[in-house]
Amino acid sequence: MKRIAVVTSGGDAPGMNAAIRAITLKALNAGCQVFGVKKGYQGLITGEIVELNSYAVSQILHRGGTILFSTRCPEFKKEEGMKKAKENLERLGIEGLVVIGGDGSFRGAMDLSKMGFAVVGIPATIDNDIGGTELSLGFDTAVNTALDAINKIKDTAISHERVYVIEVMGRNAGFIALYAGLAGAADAILIPEVEPDLDEVVFRVKNATAKGRGHSIVVVAEGLFGNPMSGRTTAESSAFKVGNYVMEKTGKDTRITILGHLQRGGSPSATDRILGTRFGAKAAEQLLSGATEKMLGWNKNEITVAPLQDGITQRNQLDLSLLALADLLAVT
Repeated sequence: MKRIAVVTSGGDAPGMNAAIRAITLKALNAGCQVFGVKKGYQGLITGEIVELNSYAVSQILHRGGTILFSTRCPEFKKEEGMKKAKENLERLGIEGLVVIGGDGSFRGAMDLSKMGFAVVGIPATIDNDIGGTELSLGFDTAVNTALDAINKIKDTAISHERVYVIEVMGRNAGFIALYAGLAGAADAILIPEVEPDLDEVVFRVKNATAKGRGHSIVVVAEGLFGNPMSGRTTAESSAFKVGNYVMEKTGKDTRITILGHLQRGGSPSATDRILGTRFGAKAAEQLLSGATEKMLGWNKNEITVAPLQDGITQRNQLDLSLLALADLLAVT
């Protein structure tokens, strides 16, 4: 294989640039040309494909987001869109692609495979919900970003003896909420995987007050009530619903904070830089060895290779024993 391309698709995740860098340098070292597809699958259709060299990726390891940009592209799912993508790839002699993104991105990769191109997927989503891997690129940074916000909000919560309900991202998965909430010593953590008990939250707030602590922190996943889509009003948010209930039942001054897309940005953590680097190098290695329809994963402290379909049909499972631990510590 002499020419490969890199695509970042769907929501951006810290560490994507680390993967792009490693793919490029690994492939160049093997004598292969590397191309970057701009704006995800849309770039395949419009032909926005540029050659990458070592200089192009020399100063991107520390940067958040993706230098290739990313969009969601419904047109790619249509026959005409796929036809244009195929023509543009064939025109440049590209034989294989590394697709960096979530399950939707992997579905697009499967379509590329059906067109005759070799594909390898790198799981990248702050939601950490992709099957076939215990850890997705971007999750660690997002958790640390959320934790930093929780720590700072707690300072003002203590000063004013308030309840703060903090909503984090994750779509219909509670990974960010659980990990950031546990690390931030939240009084309650509400996630989509467990039916919410708002009366229990009220009890914990009252319990904290009875013990002489005037503040409480409640961490809520955005998809708690099944509506995680962006573009909602604040009144439709999970945090608003929980906050209103707590304030009504306790009478305490209760504020809400929705962290939103803050969690997607920022310089990637050391964990995401290293994971992205390892994923990228392995992805290039897989393509150049002739592999296709594969996804990479991080399982039991090592890089694994599995069928790409696993990232589409399976879902990463949350360890609910961590929630039980957080609950135990919160009420003791």
